[in-house]
Amino acid sequence: MAITASMVKELRERTGAGMMDCKKALTETDGDMEAAIDLMRTSGAAKAAKKSGRVAAEGLVKVNISDDKKTATILEVNSETDFVTKGDAFVAFVEALGELAIKTKPANIEQFLEQTLDNGDSLEKAREEIVANVGENVAIRRVQTVSVDSGVIGAYKHGERIAVLTVLEGGDEDLAKDIAMHIAASRPECVTEDELPADIIEREKAIFVEQARESGKPDDIIEKMIVGRMKKFVNEVTLYGQAFVKDPDTTVGKLAKSNNATVKSFVRFEVGEGIEKKEENFADEVMAQVKG
Repeated sequence: MAITASMVKELRERTGAGMMDCKKALTETDGDMEAAIDLMRTSGAAKAAKKSGRVAAEGLVKVNISDDKKTATILEVNSETDFVTKGDAFVAFVEALGELAIKTKPANIEQFLEQTLDNGDSLEKAREEIVANVGENVAIRRVQTVSVDSGVIGAYKHGERIAVLTVLEGGDEDLAKDIAMHIAASRPECVTEDELPADIIEREKAIFVEQARESGKPDDIIEKMIVGRMKKFVNEVTLYGQAFVKDPDTTVGKLAKSNNATVKSFVRFEVGEGIEKKEENFADEVMAQVKG
């Protein structure tokens, strides 16, 4: 029986196990969903799945750069608590994944998760083992590869929670690293105004228009107010418009230009961004445990 993507998706949703494990189980059971679930429980794949529904919003980011400095990878691996991220087992797991990423240069997380470690283990098997080791859900969340031909790659890490890669045309590694550090601190949305999505610009403009009208000022004054506020907004969210953190008297755009450089792109990962954390009430949690 042909194993379809929808079957794999359903099994993943029902068990919380990895894509490759789900596909393997369905193949071995000729597409029988219930039999595949039983097989995974028997093999132990479901042990990690029991924890997979728990929110993993802590973790580490890892940056690796190739020896020729033409390729770099950035990776985020999550755990449930900050305590686990400091443990040797979790750190070693992230290190191994970082080495694998720079070796395989994956185009996306799906491609990366199909790779195997040097010992032959699939990433899902390795993930299940670390879950069993640390007693928490662990998620290999995202990875990105950056490559250049003639440009320069800059990398910066702020502790273990924020990492940035920048790609420059012109300039040098020091400038690329300085701009990466700025991005870590200032969180720009994109490099220039041209890259800002039109819907974001229109939404902000609509807000400013409504605020200005409430002031009761004439239309000609309102128009000038909107132009000024939109210019300020664009400067706040674009890399080139932001004041450089190491020298607020200049912008990043002017800094790049003075060094005959152009920022082509950047990638910024911050641990847990975009993940909704479940807020726990400690008293309620204790009572729930008391009630069994």
